[in-house]
Amino acid sequence: MDIKEPLVHASSKGHPWIVYFTTFVAVCGSYEFGACAGYSSPTQDAIRKDLSLSLAEYSLFGSILTFGAMIGAITSGLIADLIGRKGAMRVSSAFCVAGWIAIYFSEGPVPLDIGRLATGYGMGVFSYVVPVFVAEIAPKDRRGALTALNQLMIGAGVSVSFIIGNVLSWRSLALIGLIPTAVLLFGLFFIPESPRWLANRGREKDFVAALQILRGQDADISQEAEEIQDYISTLDRLPKPKLLDLFQRRYLHSVTISVGLMFCQQLGGINGVCFYASSIFELAGFSTTIGTIIYACLQVVMSGVGVALIDKVGRKPLLLLAGSGLVAGCILTAVAFYLKVQEVSLGAVPALAVTGILVYIGSFSIGMGAIPWVVMSEIFPVNIKGQAGSLATLVNWFGAWLCTYTFNFLMSWSSCGTFILYAAINAIAILFIVVVVPETKGKSLEQIQAAINK
Repeated sequence: MDIKEPLVHASSKGHPWIVYFTTFVAVCGSYEFGACAGYSSPTQDAIRKDLSLSLAEYSLFGSILTFGAMIGAITSGLIADLIGRKGAMRVSSAFCVAGWIAIYFSEGPVPLDIGRLATGYGMGVFSYVVPVFVAEIAPKDRRGALTALNQLMIGAGVSVSFIIGNVLSWRSLALIGLIPTAVLLFGLFFIPESPRWLANRGREKDFVAALQILRGQDADISQEAEEIQDYISTLDRLPKPKLLDLFQRRYLHSVTISVGLMFCQQLGGINGVCFYASSIFELAGFSTTIGTIIYACLQVVMSGVGVALIDKVGRKPLLLLAGSGLVAGCILTAVAFYLKVQEVSLGAVPALAVTGILVYIGSFSIGMGAIPWVVMSEIFPVNIKGQAGSLATLVNWFGAWLCTYTFNFLMSWSSCGTFILYAAINAIAILFIVVVVPETKGKSLEQIQAAINK
């Protein structure tokens, strides 16, 4: 078939509802991710009491999620390349469903941990496939906002778990975790597969049909379809890349950008702050309940602001704004803990610490949370996307584990020193963004990838 002939000569100015519906279905996976991540914090006391778990046993339950996610990350690209983006979301949902059911019926630590490991695996696959799928279906002028919805929904999932987890029993909260997967699995029957994945698999008719559905029946898709196919045929002429080929000069720039941003996101302390927010408020002498609710609401609101701004302002300015806020938030929190240790101006400590943490989470949510995933989903050519995306996702989860694991040790060494360290890492992240990260706003995926992977 010659794509150069426009299929329909009318042009559609608006974006058809199907793009938004397809994105909504996909980001139910992001919400599920948030529900899994937010589960262990509000349920800690009740699970330990009901199942007589030691602190070490509960800590294993909390942290095994990350190991499941790492395994999910390693396999996510392969699964999404092999059985499609929708197929990968089905696999991910199946693991989450199995995990929640195992947790619900648990009478001891072993089924609890197996369930947590399974939900972790599902999270790891979702963390890769959702932003990639959304970036591949979205029109270029809406791609940033639609892909950033991934982070907004993760934040919403965490926040809802935080809030309703204080009211519901831990078994009921596990059942509620099934709802987003049910919506996702049902919705997958009504949405198209990623056109770029179909084109890469040589399924030309399906590719054109999927693109036409996503752009509207009256839209002229000839130019976009030709651009995608030209780029894929260029890639087809290259040898099939192996994992080590990612470090060749051709792909090294995009791998450096994505892996670097994942390290910047995680090593700046987000998971330590997120998982231990209530204990930080307590340490500073502030009400944990009020603090946690303000924290949860701010996270969702600021993620929404980020979604609204990303396609207007661009990726790089938002990242720099977020990085600056993270440094400021860390310094405020460090000063609060310094005053507490020195026993100077103790009245100011709670206000300073809470302001620092809220500036930190607000800054993270507006840019550093979503944009590394947006950029990861944009910069890799389709022939290396599976391997490179899996690598970036694995690095992200390893960073998350490292940050969570070391946070308590660092805080017992020096609470002030911990936040000074995070401030320094975030300052290095700003430098990395200025020097290495390109702007991708308003360009097609093929234009971005051709510019970076020369």
